[in-house]
Amino acid sequence: MIFKWLNKDKKNVPEFWNTYVNLFKNSKNTSITESRFVAFDTETTGFDNDKDRILSIGAVSLQNNRISVNNNFEVYINQEIFKAETVKIHGILKRGSLKKISELEAIEAFLDYIKNDILIAHHARFDFRMINSMLLRNGLGKLKNEFIDTAVLYKKSKHIIYQDNLENYSLDELAKELNVPVVDRHTANGDALITAIVFLKTLSRLKTKKQNLEWDYLLKT
Repeated sequence: MIFKWLNKDKKNVPEFWNTYVNLFKNSKNTSITESRFVAFDTETTGFDNDKDRILSIGAVSLQNNRISVNNNFEVYINQEIFKAETVKIHGILKRGSLKKISELEAIEAFLDYIKNDILIAHHARFDFRMINSMLLRNGLGKLKNEFIDTAVLYKKSKHIIYQDNLENYSLDELAKELNVPVVDRHTANGDALITAIVFLKTLSRLKTKKQNLEWDYLLKT
């Protein structure tokens, strides 16, 4: 359930990368209730982490079972690679009126937001691969954060949650199953918020079944 990417430190990297890496030198001994989580999502030009690019990153933080909706994160990234056919999904135009920044600026802002906290994403390996490809393109290492995949969390917990008519454990399926409003779907910020609510509702159902929600449970799922 919680995975950790290995990272090889490199010389001659921006100071913000060293600041980020240094956050992981001391291990955390924080309970789930007290920990800060960051739910995030990416909108991309496609599914190939080598050829495609991230168009936007959205994130929202959670702590003490509360979502900090007023402290969310969202950036749009300038792109040379662009696929017009994907605009109908994410609505992001190559030009348009949205303020866009470089990949390196987006990386710095994102790492400053997530710090060394636990990341949450739906079908998380895709988003992590895309972020890591962007990091490597800019001469940096991979993400060091531990992360939770809400699809895996729900799937592993289905024997506790009873009802399970889902086929692909898509974000839409989980939102419907858990009665989560689907607002701003297929925007990075909107999907990050939906993912955060799905995470909290899944944990709430597990608590109802009196499951141990400390680190040992999450590490086993």
